[in-house]
Amino acid sequence: MLRAELHCHSSLSYDGRDPVDLLLGQAEAVGLDAIAVTDHDEIDASVTAAKRAPDYGLVGIPGMEVTSEAGHVLALGVEELVPAGLPFTETLERIREQGGIAVVPHPFQKSRHGVAAHVTSEELAGADAIEVYNSRLLTGRSNRRAERFAAAHRCPMTAGSDAHIAEMVGQAVTEIDADERTVEAVLEAITEGRTSVVGQRTPWRISLRQFGGGVVRRLKRALMAPF
Repeated sequence: MLRAELHCHSSLSYDGRDPVDLLLGQAEAVGLDAIAVTDHDEIDASVTAAKRAPDYGLVGIPGMEVTSEAGHVLALGVEELVPAGLPFTETLERIREQGGIAVVPHPFQKSRHGVAAHVTSEELAGADAIEVYNSRLLTGRSNRRAERFAAAHRCPMTAGSDAHIAEMVGQAVTEIDADERTVEAVLEAITEGRTSVVGQRTPWRISLRQFGGGVVRRLKRALMAPF
């Protein structure tokens, strides 16, 4: 079994704080085997992280969190930017065209751009996997709903910390029964449902810090943006 962090953010995300080396160092420190840095509508830091990952004993999975027309979709295994704002099904197609897989994070959390409110059950079940445990939870209700949906539709399941600061990397782990320690083997195992999830809630103080830091960084970027 490989232990993977499939959902975390670097400073390239509008609401992320830390550079990729801190994320990789944390992943190594907590005993992970693989990591995907999934910045919001950005790819460069993730590609860099994937290249540096072997230096930390990790399988580096390039990817991003795409803002589709319906909400967020994790694109794992892609090395080129998937455009934001496309319809949900087209977003999935663009990801697969690059040989990647499409994982829907926090699908039932509308306040965090979950897609379930804007797509049919059949469309949602057409993703390659469903994130059924996200560490940044309030009550856990949306995670439980995601798990019930995935089980009912026989969708592969993943977990992710959704970390926006390095120390939260590894709060939620996807255990993957991969044949080899390669990106291709990991993605194949996920799509075949050879996964299990282990997760812990992000502490409230950390969630508030992540949220507050994200607000400040968004304001700074808005002020620095050209008119």
